[in-house]
Amino acid sequence: MKSLIIAAASAAALATVAFAGAASAQDTSDTTVYGTIGYANVAADDDADVNLGAIQGRIGARFGKYFGVEGELATGVKEDSFDVLGTNVDVKLKQEVGVFAVGNYPITDRLDIFARAGYAWAEAKASGAGVSDKADLDGFAYGVGGQYFFTDKDGVRLDYTRHDGKDAEADVFGVSYVRKF
Repeated sequence: MKSLIIAAASAAALATVAFAGAASAQDTSDTTVYGTIGYANVAADDDADVNLGAIQGRIGARFGKYFGVEGELATGVKEDSFDVLGTNVDVKLKQEVGVFAVGNYPITDRLDIFARAGYAWAEAKASGAGVSDKADLDGFAYGVGGQYFFTDKDGVRLDYTRHDGKDAEADVFGVSYVRKF
């Protein structure tokens, strides 16, 4: 886990440097730091067909109007279960970490749409009949969304992210409160 966090932080730093260079053509004094907190529904694409719930938080930086980066953390708050040969198996999301490059397109002064792509890692735990096991989902993640600001600093964000892992996939739908700092 420690090496994963270091890798995620390194990827965020590299993405920041890469996008800062692209943003230098824009007014770099227009950098905005923001945070989000919200709820996400995680629908796993596998034989179990489980829907999990998570509290999700992000910290991001937007360089000018169009480019940014963000880091994401989530922890499970709603588990699901499924039947395996008459045995009930409970599944819960333990944690998720992601790093994304974000492309923004302002529709109005208060409304933006965006697309994002990056890397995400998640760990889930399944238990049933006295046995438990962990599963990892890691790989490319990408999505789209929009955010609307009610004030200059406060808004709401809706987003969809597809996680394409090596061994599993998941669709994540989220709604979050957004705060610009």
